[in-house]
Amino acid sequence: MRHGNTLELISPALVSFSGFVLFVLEQDIAGFGLLAVALLLAGFSSWGLLRDLALIAAGLVAMSLVPITTDISTGHMLVMGSAMILAVGVPYSVSRFVFKDRAVRFPVRTGQAWTRAEKWYLPAVVVIGYALLPAYMVTTGVYRNWPAVSDPEGIFRLFLGTNVLGIWDELFFICTVFALLRRHLPVAQAVALQAVLFTSFLWELGFRAWAPLFIFPFAMVQALLFTRTKSLSYIVCVHLLFDLVLFLVLIHAHNRSWINIFIY
Repeated sequence: MRHGNTLELISPALVSFSGFVLFVLEQDIAGFGLLAVALLLAGFSSWGLLRDLALIAAGLVAMSLVPITTDISTGHMLVMGSAMILAVGVPYSVSRFVFKDRAVRFPVRTGQAWTRAEKWYLPAVVVIGYALLPAYMVTTGVYRNWPAVSDPEGIFRLFLGTNVLGIWDELFFICTVFALLRRHLPVAQAVALQAVLFTSFLWELGFRAWAPLFIFPFAMVQALLFTRTKSLSYIVCVHLLFDLVLFLVLIHAHNRSWINIFIY
């Protein structure tokens, strides 16, 4: 495990900041320029750092080339879904079959039982979501960034979209970005840098207003949980429970007489 020189922190930090520029500021040229500078500096540090940051950059570029929105039309879901597949599939395939390592892994069956604390955290996530999301989504009006659906097909599409995106978040930001950064940085630095990318992406998706105040800590906790459990299954369960509350809040916010169980 390398706790390297200044370049080994500056280069990943620039990659992380490029996500902010690409997804929050929506400045593609500046964002790509930052990625290029980060890779150039990484090349002066070590081949391993350059290689791993290039894999992260490939995923960021793939996502930056498509509209990142909550549109649930078939066309947009296919376009954004294809970019999501490339963003995860390219780093995994290149790492596994070209570089011949297993840096990017998706551990579903670890053979390790969840602890009592980990089991109790799952219902706690639902309680936290119930307390937080209605107040955030409704009072800020951010729910309008998601489509208003009331027909069965639209509700199914919304449910599918929120769940697929939640799974992808863990595959890319945790199993790919965090895992690659962790090879070169201490845990705290790797956790913080992936959380910047995680938060920036969700900002462009529609989580505006004060969402970073809870998304950034959530992203950090997910990375720490993955470090502890080494289980994709566990962090996906956590994320999907939170997204279940999000889905119910969105349905309620657009149809106020439906699922009228929230306090805000």
